[in-house]
Amino acid sequence: MTGNNGPRIKIRPARSDDLVLIVEMLAADTIGGHSDSADPAAADGYRRAFERIAESPNEEIHVAEWDGIVVGTFTTALLTTLSSRGARHMLVQTVQVRSDFRGKGIGHEMMKCCIELAREAGAASLDLRTNKLRKDAHRFYERLGFGQTHYGYKLSLE
Repeated sequence: MTGNNGPRIKIRPARSDDLVLIVEMLAADTIGGHSDSADPAAADGYRRAFERIAESPNEEIHVAEWDGIVVGTFTTALLTTLSSRGARHMLVQTVQVRSDFRGKGIGHEMMKCCIELAREAGAASLDLRTNKLRKDAHRFYERLGFGQTHYGYKLSLE
């Protein structure tokens, strides 16, 4: 999928050979607090996670390319709930754009892609998870029409 910015931005499903670049983006994130690491000793855990997601019919990792260079990523998961009369909802998370490529419309194109994927899947909503410390990202998502409708809580099981 190529966005309105011409051939510079392309969104596509991630391939296994993208994994190192995706992990490097996640590891460079100082706000997320996820302890991601580009250390080769951590590679097996990321590889196993990538394989589990690739095998799932309801999850997918995408990357954004800028002139063929992987500069962004996001993960989607399609959920069906009993509430809302059994509606399907798409969840998007792990949204990341390389810091040196921010402000070029990549995040906007990634979110447009997410919306399109959710509509194609028949989802009633596109739900977004973002760290509460990401104030700039919150303003960005609000400009795109996302609204804060729920509180989120997390219980760490590690």
